[in-house]
Amino acid sequence: MITVAPALLNLEPGQRVLDLGCGEGRHAIHLMLTDDVEIFGIDLSQQDIQTASERAAPFVSAGQQVGRLQFGVGNALQLPFADQFFDVVICSEVLEHIEDYQGVLEEINRVLKPGGIFTATVPAFFPEWVCWKLSDAYHQVEGGHIRIFREKQLRNSIEAMGHQYFARHKAHALHAPYWWLKCLFWGRDEHPLISAYHRLLVWDLMQKPRLTRWVERLLNPLLGKSIALYFVKPAQTEVASNTLASLELKSVAGEEVAV
Repeated sequence: MITVAPALLNLEPGQRVLDLGCGEGRHAIHLMLTDDVEIFGIDLSQQDIQTASERAAPFVSAGQQVGRLQFGVGNALQLPFADQFFDVVICSEVLEHIEDYQGVLEEINRVLKPGGIFTATVPAFFPEWVCWKLSDAYHQVEGGHIRIFREKQLRNSIEAMGHQYFARHKAHALHAPYWWLKCLFWGRDEHPLISAYHRLLVWDLMQKPRLTRWVERLLNPLLGKSIALYFVKPAQTEVASNTLASLELKSVAGEEVAV
């Protein structure tokens, strides 16, 4: 289950992609299986990187990969890459965890090429606000969420670096009620309502029935658990403007919701 819409990344063969704060590798592995690009998955957690590597290994062993994937441990405030190294940067469900999120944005800006694409996803305001109201423990656990972003706040922070916004969408509306139940019955994961809803989500993930896909698309604008914003880093040449024009056409066509 990915949050970012790959169609909006404008990926081309041979490009370098950074999945910053990759966690257990959901976006990095997805791109490895679908696009002829070089993906770097970076996370602060050694345990998550180990899990991501283990999840990718069966696909590699079976020869199913299309792209090339590397995982490594790293700090988002001090990335071990040269300036303008990446064509695309994904930062999904990370910035809400980090005190100095502006510093992370500056580091992303440093490693992203002019004309490159940056997408950031964070928990959407309303579903996250409900979670905070239902449970203090939800946002007080070590490594948990330390802020609730408003869309305008995050967009302004990225545009202040000169990046040009071109698309947005929400995702995972069916997951919002699950987290509300988790917060309502915090510490009681075996509660029947939580267990039943979790089974529904697993079934939906594996079977992908048309009905639930349609329901989620209908509910995403209001209840989407995450919001994704897309930007192009400006360039001195026509690269950025040409990229932006192409991506705006995709956005108008509705491809931004194809997650």
